[in-house]
Amino acid sequence: MATVISRLAQVDPAAEIDADVQIGPFCLIGPHVRLGAGTRLDSHVAIVGHTTIGRNNRFFPHCVIGAEPQDYSYSGAPTQTVIGDGNLFREGVTVNRGAEKEDHVTRIGDRNMLMANCHVAHNCQVRNNVVLVNGVLLGGHVHVHDGAIISGNSVVHHFATLGTLSFVSGGSRVPTDVPPYMLAAGSDDPRILTINLVGMQRNGVSPRSIEVVKQAHRMLFRNHQPLDAVREAFLRDLTGPFPAELATLLDFIEHQQAGRKGRAGEARRDSATPAPATTPRATPDSHSVHEHRRAA
Repeated sequence: MATVISRLAQVDPAAEIDADVQIGPFCLIGPHVRLGAGTRLDSHVAIVGHTTIGRNNRFFPHCVIGAEPQDYSYSGAPTQTVIGDGNLFREGVTVNRGAEKEDHVTRIGDRNMLMANCHVAHNCQVRNNVVLVNGVLLGGHVHVHDGAIISGNSVVHHFATLGTLSFVSGGSRVPTDVPPYMLAAGSDDPRILTINLVGMQRNGVSPRSIEVVKQAHRMLFRNHQPLDAVREAFLRDLTGPFPAELATLLDFIEHQQAGRKGRAGEARRDSATPAPATTPRATPDSHSVHEHRRAA
């Protein structure tokens, strides 16, 4: 299909618009914007700054993407917003471009759903298959790993990280990291109540891995055993291969404890060099899993 641009839209001639893009009335597209094929802007959408958007994304009315970060230290540098493929941005979503910190980029991956009136602040990293329910607010430098769900009207403190397939209940204040596969709830410091069983099942995690993660949850968050003791117990007693999900959980908590105030990302605040977008990693690489198996 051909690209369709409403005569009531304002599109800078320097913008890069791929084939099969639909831009509705009263949209604003800046000169440093690139829109990938199949992307649709319904109406009253503003995409500005140095913003790159992949394929087959949809923006409902009144989204503002790539605007200046709400950071007093920002001095006008050409920082970026980078968005992948197949994302859904509902009404009133705002995504700020990066501040002049970390790698200067705000990133959103693939197949995410950001429901009405969500806000993604500067230098956030939202990976893939994430759901931000209505009214979720992400402070600066928040990392949200694959498959995480943050329920409505929750507020995530800057530099916090939400692990793979984690779940945050509605109306929560999240000042610290939420480890992978865990379910957190609470209007002050959210408590790790249990594992995200439904999320793990829906994403094909094996029953054995679910049981092991459930056991780790009891040891860490109910019995409050030290991380090193939990790791040693599993290396000593676990039969069969070391589940990747358990390695992900233990590695995440190790990174978390290396940060400040329960947020691994705090370690990046005073770093002289930008941290990679994958810190702390959502899933262990092959070397990490191999090291666990060899130790076992």
